[in-house]
Amino acid sequence: MTFDGAVELLTPLGADIMGIQHTRALPPFSPQALRFIGDMSDLLRADPRVRLLPDLYSFGFWCRRTSIEAMGQRYPDKNLRLGRGIVFHVGPANVPVNFAYSLVAGLLAGNANLVRVPTADFPQVRIIAQTLDTLLKKSVHHELRDHIRLVRYDRNAQEVTARFSKACDIRVIWGGDDTINNIRSNKLHPRAFDITFADRYSACLIGAENYLKQDSYDLLAQAFYNDTYLFDQNACTAPHLVLWLGEDEVVKKARQVFWEKLHVHVEKKYPLEAQSAVAKLTSALRYAALHEGAAIEPTPDNLITRINIKKLEPGIEDWNANCGFFFECHLTNIEQFFSVITRRYQTLSYTGLDGDLLQRLLIQARSIGIDRIVPIGRTLEFSLEWDGYDLIRSMSRIITQI
Repeated sequence: MTFDGAVELLTPLGADIMGIQHTRALPPFSPQALRFIGDMSDLLRADPRVRLLPDLYSFGFWCRRTSIEAMGQRYPDKNLRLGRGIVFHVGPANVPVNFAYSLVAGLLAGNANLVRVPTADFPQVRIIAQTLDTLLKKSVHHELRDHIRLVRYDRNAQEVTARFSKACDIRVIWGGDDTINNIRSNKLHPRAFDITFADRYSACLIGAENYLKQDSYDLLAQAFYNDTYLFDQNACTAPHLVLWLGEDEVVKKARQVFWEKLHVHVEKKYPLEAQSAVAKLTSALRYAALHEGAAIEPTPDNLITRINIKKLEPGIEDWNANCGFFFECHLTNIEQFFSVITRRYQTLSYTGLDGDLLQRLLIQARSIGIDRIVPIGRTLEFSLEWDGYDLIRSMSRIITQI
């Protein structure tokens, strides 16, 4: 179905796209939303097509009924809140399931949701759209029919973005800095605001001594592979900088084991395209030529590209290539890392260290970057606290009484 000849409505089929304007806000974690999202999770996890799509299955598992009910327990003031109205979500073009997490957050916060999905024909998008359409036809979910619109249109159709922007109370933008600036050129009404998820950079911190003491090298290598190679290292959560803490000889041994174990997984699973291989080599040679002391580590092939740097310098985040491109550095203390963190830093993954301690140290250092601290293997896990935003509280309003 088209809208003004430019927009394809994917869900619910046959609906009036702008009928979403006639909805009333719900409280966060409403029974209607919990039932709908739980039913969606059940349908997705029972769909044989989803078993072949790990990112979609993970989404279905994340939003199962027991899980989202547990999330609601973290909001004791939810009965004093209502959704803000209409949320216009602009999903990223290169991560097919991201828009669905954004939609669920908007529903849980009590809002109606107008969602622009990627223009590429991802099977994940088709399956989610079909599942939502099936559920919204059921009488038990009729109340939410006008709380969801999935649409697809060309990113250059500025007149469409302008119309949707004018109608919304919150605009959630996932994408690169250029995408955000482009969409922000479309005006919002005076009480509306943006929640933006811009280009970010992530790092991994490894305590070498404790890493060598554990006996699950292969599992950890698989976990790091999932963090990095599943989306060609394009996700903002994917570490590009690997930092080592420990004595020289211990770090030397830990690095050898870590990269050898990772290579086994990459060699089995990852098809490196020629264009990506050339881009990695070009970036590595340029960096090594311009930075004294930087060394390209020898590897059996070009599946893993590593640049060893003697000292962390500001601006390292501006050099991130992808498809298995890593900087690594041996630190004498963690404060060396804190000194280079900028607003662009998002996720810090770790192993062999204490996560609670890392959190306390970051806060004590009054860091302007790093919004998430997670064990290796969990960087892609979505949370209702993302990029420093509490999405439920940001997308709902509290009604105070004095």
